Amino acid sequence: MAVKIVTDTLSDITRDLAKKLDITVVPLYVRFGDKVFKDRVEMTTDDFYYRLQHDSNWPSTTQPTPNDFLDIFDKLADETDEILCINLSHKLSGTYESASAAKRQMTKSCRVEVIDSLTVVMGLGTIVIDAAKQAQNGARMDDIIARVRRNMDRSHAIMYFDTLKYLAKGGRIGRAQGLLGSLLSVKPILCIRDGEVAPVTRVRSRQAGLDYLYNYVKGLKNIQELAVEYATTPEDAKELMGRLNDIFPMERIILSTVSPVIGTYTGPHVVCVAALADKA
Repeated sequence: MAVKIVTDTLSDITRDLAKKLDITVVPLYVRFGDKVFKDRVEMTTDDFYYRLQHDSNWPSTTQPTPNDFLDIFDKLADETDEILCINLSHKLSGTYESASAAKRQMTKSCRVEVIDSLTVVMGLGTIVIDAAKQAQNGARMDDIIARVRRNMDRSHAIMYFDTLKYLAKGGRIGRAQGLLGSLLSVKPILCIRDGEVAPVTRVRSRQAGLDYLYNYVKGLKNIQELAVEYATTPEDAKELMGRLNDIFPMERIILSTVSPVIGTYTGPHVVCVAALADKA
């Protein structure tokens, strides 16, 4: 039986891609006031960003419970004897801990392995996509795990922000803390490093930010997977995809949206590129 691949919604894997590659995606939760929504299930990305800009309640987020994962593991255990769950960085969420707790609670005869990817958004997504392709090709669990761990060093996610206020207010600013207070006229470029948000550089305009993302990808080699993500500006993402076509075939670039949970910390105008590739 093929290994079943599980991840969480902060991988930003699209619904169509999850279906095509047989990836099970476990949602996190977004709260506005006393209302709680399952990320991408009970609240769409468009709904979320509208609320973010118009709701008087500041959103908060919560990881899936161990029972959320246990329900999924139990269901999949009827279809396979091996499950691999790959989650976002434990430094950004308790999701990995919930999945690990569910693994310990499993009573069905099924091997479950849980991996902390130390990344997020399509940095995580590209790792999961590759693992799912390997599983569909009949790879063994231990071989997929070894490949995931190698790919963790090959996964790159870099993001353009209009503002850090959402990241700061949500408490996920990490190593980018030092950029606060100096960004009246500049825009931050951030990455995920060692499992947390870290500063890369600053630019003075949105166009300069998109240029930086393009040049970052241009500096990579042996690109295996490439994704472009946006929150509320699909025109920026599509323009960037068109430019990236001279580096990587545009029809193979994954276009995705930043999930509501991530949007709580990025704000509405983030643009992200992620790649599974080697550094030049």
